[in-house]
Formats: sequence, C-alpha cells, structure tokens
Amino acid sequence: MKLATLKDGSRDGQLVVVSRDLMSAHYATGIADRLQQALDDWNFISPQLQDLYDTLNHGKARHAFVFEARQCLAPLPRAYLLAVGDACAPESGPNAPARPDFSDPMRGPCIPLVTETKQVVDFAAALAVVTADVPRLASPGQALDGVRLLMLANHVQLCADQGASGASSPTTLFSAFSPVAVTPDELVWSGSSAWRNGRLNLVLQCKRNGHTLAKGNLADSMAVPFDELLAQLCQNRGLGAGSIVSSREVRFSDVGSGFCSIAAQRAHEEAQSGSPQTPWLAAGDTLQLEAIGPDGQSVFGAMTHAVTSAV
Repeated sequence: MKLATLKDGSRDGQLVVVSRDLMSAHYATGIADRLQQALDDWNFISPQLQDLYDTLNHGKARHAFVFEARQCLAPLPRAYLLAVGDACAPESGPNAPARPDFSDPMRGPCIPLVTETKQVVDFAAALAVVTADVPRLASPGQALDGVRLLMLANHVQLCADQGASGASSPTTLFSAFSPVAVTPDELVWSGSSAWRNGRLNLVLQCKRNGHTLAKGNLADSMAVPFDELLAQLCQNRGLGAGSIVSSREVRFSDVGSGFCSIAAQRAHEEAQSGSPQTPWLAAGDTLQLEAIGPDGQSVFGAMTHAVTSAV
C-alpha cells in the first residue's frame, strides 16, 4: 500500500492512504491519525489500512479526494531516528557504518531550496527505509524483516562556493522525502518483486528544468544492501519503530547514468577536463526526483523543488 501525510497545521500531519496510481487519497481517520501511530502497532493497524487501500483502488471509497503532492509533509515528519549510511559508495565496503543524523524535522516533497550570495545549495538523491522495532545485534535477515516502508530522500546541502574547483565542507540543511511511502509488498510487477535482498530494482531519475541529470537503476547503485546497512547500525543500538535509514547519495557504477548531485557531476567534469562545466543550482531552477516502475509510472510520487534566492 501507499501512505502519505497531509498538512493540517500540526507537526505530525494527517495520515492518508493513497491509490496505486497516485491520483486519489482517503483519510485514515478511525484507523490511525498519524503514520507513527500505525508503525507503533503495525500488526494490528496495517491490515485495516490495507483494506482501505484496496477499497480505494477499486473506486469504492466513499470519501476519496484528489491527491496532491504539494499538500504533503514528509511521510514521517518527526522520525524516531534518521541515520545515513554510504550504501552507494563503491569504496564503502561491508564495514562502513550508518551514522545518526539529527536533521529534524523531516521536510516535505515540494519545499523550496534557497540559495545565498556566497553559498550554493545542492541536492543528494537517496533511497530510504522506515523500520519497525529492530533489536540490537539483529542479523541482516532480521533487520530486513523490520523494513516497513520505502521512500525517496533528498539530503539538501549548503556549500561554500569555491569557484571552478567546486565546493567544500558541505553542511546538511535538511532531509526531504517523497510524497508517498510504500510497503515492500506493493513493489511487485508481473509476479516479480522489485525489492529483493535489500536492493530496490527501480529506475531513479533526477531532472533539472526538465533536462535529465541522472537516470539509472537503484539496485545497481548499491554496494551495500539495506539488510547489511541496517545490521551495521544495530551493532551499537536497536532501532525504534519509526526510524529512517538512508542510503546517502545514490552513485551509479556507470557514469553514463549521470550523477545524483551537482557536486558529483562537477567533480567528474573537473577530473576529466580540468574544470567543471555544470553550473550550481540557481534561483529559477526546478529540481525533480522520481522513481519509475517497470510500467513507466511514478512509484513514490515526484519530489519537486523550486530553487529561490535568499535576497
């Protein structure tokens, strides 16, 4: 099933069930008001949400309404924990730990990105999972069983502009997430699951002003699958229900697939030709991040960030 959190003036928003085609939604009122509530009692609440999801997809939900991503908060606006690992870095190896990152609150899919005079804003597209309770010292298999939801992430960074040589000392401003979080059992096409062995076999595409920056398979980008990433994190602590663990920036093994941050693209250009050609994000730009299924449809909904100036 697909779940989202709509703005309602509160910190935690209102939980809704979203149709498979992302066209309609229905409030989960009476089942769970907030996503954290559902995660805390998943075995009891999720079957009820699934029933509502099935009813919505069959066009029989009496109070369905049009779903709009711009009305969404992050699916889980206040997470128990946000941990970011280097799952997509070829050099990370099996012992690279996921590190806690206390970016709070989580941001929605359409929040603007703001540039400043002496600093540049950059994106870093990533895949993230939301967990149930996972005990300390959990095995990779146990950790993977604890994955409740998947979603896209954008770890927005502010960098000091170093001219032609790129940017240094990035500071994470916040983490934004896709409009919709999706249960693993929803990620099945023609009898085959796209979520296998801790990797997601979907196409991630990143666009700037409609032009493709990156397009490649998420599964091929992960040197460390999520079962190992979660188990690494659980060596030192258990995870509470509602923990978010992110892959960090997606890095495709084939450079022809592009780059999921401006900094990575500029660094590649500088290594190849001595100077970067791709400009940093600037006011007036629009950034779009989306995961596409085998049927050509958006899975998590599009993250759309307008870039604005602070002055």
